[in-house]
Order: sequence, then structure tokens, then C-alpha cells
Amino acid sequence: MTANKTKQHNKSYFETRSTNASAESFNAKLKAFRAALRGVSDIKYFLFRVAKIYA
Repeated sequence: MTANKTKQHNKSYFETRSTNASAESFNAKLKAFRAALRGVSDIKYFLFRVAKIYA
């Protein structure tokens, strides 16, 4: 990331106080869920479980 983009991100945070922490948290939960169900061949069932647990 360039210094200019970093500066823009920092400025945006202080103006709106918004971060991507919720998206990062969801990604971590989804990664753990995928690791627990490794080898699932039914993609439709996998997406159903994700929707039921995290929706």
C-alpha cells in the first residue's frame, strides 16, 4: 500500500470512525467453519449451514 493510500485510509477512519473489523471477523469465522467441515462435497449443504449459523 502506498503512503498516499494509507493517508487516505487513516483520514477516512478519523472522519467516519468506520473500519472493516466486522468483515474481518466474519472472514475468520467462515475460515474456521470451513476448516471444521473440510471435505464436504455438497456445496449446497455447506452454504445452507453457513447461512443458518452466521445469518
